[in-house]
Amino acid sequence: MMLPKSALIVVAAMIASAAWAQESPMPPEVAAKLLEMGRVIDPPKTFALYAPLQEKEPYHGVKVERDVKYGPADRNLLDIFVPETVASARPVLIFVHGGAYVGGNKRTTPTSPFYDNIMLWAAKNGFVGVNVNYRLAPLDPWPAGAEDLATAVQWIADKIGERGGDPGRIYLTGHSTGAVHVASYVSHPEFHKVKGGGLAGAIMISGNYDLTATPLADSGRAYFGADPARYAERSSLSGLATTNIPLMLAVSELDPEGFVLQFDLAKQATCKRASGCARALLVPQHSHMSQVYSINTSDTRLTGEILDFVKTGK
Repeated sequence: MMLPKSALIVVAAMIASAAWAQESPMPPEVAAKLLEMGRVIDPPKTFALYAPLQEKEPYHGVKVERDVKYGPADRNLLDIFVPETVASARPVLIFVHGGAYVGGNKRTTPTSPFYDNIMLWAAKNGFVGVNVNYRLAPLDPWPAGAEDLATAVQWIADKIGERGGDPGRIYLTGHSTGAVHVASYVSHPEFHKVKGGGLAGAIMISGNYDLTATPLADSGRAYFGADPARYAERSSLSGLATTNIPLMLAVSELDPEGFVLQFDLAKQATCKRASGCARALLVPQHSHMSQVYSINTSDTRLTGEILDFVKTGK
């Protein structure tokens, strides 16, 4: 019996992960617990594994500016992380959190290391880091997420130079629902407020790109609406096949299978572009949450690819 392509990707990843395990940067007890948890999205349990590996405030050598208003809505707030000494203008890494369309925050709790960890990694690796909140469903349904990212990109393009960032090198990164909003922004130019989208690149980690391919949960319907007839036009798949913005796609080995399918569909779509396929990465050993909770630890399998993507532009 021939396996579907998404299943073949999973099998290949499991074979690869066996090799990775020999010299994995992931602590073996963490790897064992993630494997035991399996293909689930479990922020609390994953938090408990990774919080002890992360830095705590105050952060040495980094200036943090919190809850800066970038737009009119209550949730139009962002945090900016800049090294205390900036010699020249740096590229900007924007991070867009997940939360199943109806929740989530740029910082999971007032004392949480997440998602400050991504900002700290950015500041240490040549970027100005910007962590973004956006409006949530059901109060603010489609296309609120993409609209808020357009407003944020415009604000950053206008203001980040004052904080050591280069407005000509903005990289928009999203995880889970955040990846969906990034993909929506990239693939629907009608939302852009900056010419060409204002991005040097977009990075999408475990997103949903074809709303017709996998069933939407109640929270997804709260954002995209209850009418399936609108899902194709509200998907990002066709736009990912035509955008000129450099793209990177990632998914984890232990992601729920629907995310692996969506990763494969998005990769196939981007391969139709004149510029060629997006950079695509299946992160060994990781789960849906651990791949981002591990950023700013010794595990650089995802972040190393991000740095190379920024360096090479593809």
